[in-house]
Amino acid sequence: MPFISKDWRSPGEAWVKTEEGWEKKKVLENCKSLQKALRNDISEEESDTDTAIQPHCHITIKCTKEIAGFNELDEAVKRLDFRSAVRDVRRFNYICALLELLIGQQMTALSGCSQKVLLAMLEEVASHATKSQHNPRGFRQLLSNLSALRAAERDACWGGPLGSQLLWDQHATKIERILNMAAKMQICEPNTQPQLMQLPEECIREIILRLSDHKDLLASAESCERMAAIVGEQRIWRELTKFHFVPQQINLFLPKDNSNVNWKEVYHSLKKTFGINEERQYAEMLSLCRYCRCLFWRSLGHPCIADQCPEFRARIQEAGGISAPAPVPPSAFLKFFSL
Repeated sequence: MPFISKDWRSPGEAWVKTEEGWEKKKVLENCKSLQKALRNDISEEESDTDTAIQPHCHITIKCTKEIAGFNELDEAVKRLDFRSAVRDVRRFNYICALLELLIGQQMTALSGCSQKVLLAMLEEVASHATKSQHNPRGFRQLLSNLSALRAAERDACWGGPLGSQLLWDQHATKIERILNMAAKMQICEPNTQPQLMQLPEECIREIILRLSDHKDLLASAESCERMAAIVGEQRIWRELTKFHFVPQQINLFLPKDNSNVNWKEVYHSLKKTFGINEERQYAEMLSLCRYCRCLFWRSLGHPCIADQCPEFRARIQEAGGISAPAPVPPSAFLKFFSL
C-alpha cells in the first residue's frame, strides 16, 4: 500500500499488510533477510562477516535545522533482530533488562506497534527460558511486570493505555500464553556426568568466581550447605568487589590496617554508594558507531563508512585515529526514543 506524504519532496513510505498489522516494506524486507540468514545457519566462525547479514539501525542523535527526524522503537527492535538475540546466551540478559524497563506501567504509553513488538519479544524469552531453563530468575522478574501490565489494562479509563480494545484483547491472549508457559516451567537436573556437586571443590569455586551478580551468589548459597560454604568465603566477595569497582573506590571502605576485612559488607557498601556499572553486567551490549550514528551488536559488526570509504578513513587517521564504538546499556538505549 503506497503512502504519499504531504511533503512533496518525499514519496513517503511503502507499507505492506501482514498478519500482525501494517508494516513498513523496508523494515519487513530487512527482517526477512535476517530470517533467511538464520535459516541458512550463517555463523560468525564459518562465514565472512562482509557477506553475512549484520543487524544494525541508523538513528538520529540530535535534531538540527538541517536534520529533523525521530527514532521509532519498534523499527529499531526489528532492525537489530532482538527476537533472535534472545537465543544468544551473551545477549539474553541484555534483552531481559530492556524488557524489564519497558514492560509494566511504561508500556501502556507506547504506540501499538511498539507494544506488539515487545510482547512478541517477551513471548520469545518465555519460549527460550522454558526450553533451555536458562536464567529463570530474570524471567520471573519479567512475569511480575506482566501482572502490573495486566492490572493497568484492566483498570484503564480515559487517558489510560494507548491502543484499541481489539489490540489489548490480543495482548491479553498473548499474556495468557506467556503465563501458561511460565506455569509449566520446571527446572530439571541435567542427565550429564559428572554433575555440579560431584566436581571437586576447587572446580566449583572457579565456577562461582565467574558469577558477576551478587543475586546469583545468594541464590547459589541457598541451594545446599556445600555451596553456601563456598559462597561465604572472603575470596568470592573480594573478587566480585574488584570486578565491579576500581581501587580508588574500594580503598574508601577498607580499614586502615587492612585486617579483618569483611568483603561482603564492603561490596554492599560500595554498591549502595556508587551503584553497579551497567557495562559490566552483560556479556554483550549494543554499541554506537560514532561515525555512522548506527546501533549494532559488536560481535556481529556493521557496514561502517570508515571501512567502506578509504578517503573518509584516511581523514580519520589524520585527525588522530579511529575511535572505538560507545557501549549502549539498556537505559541509554531507551533515551534515543521519545518514551
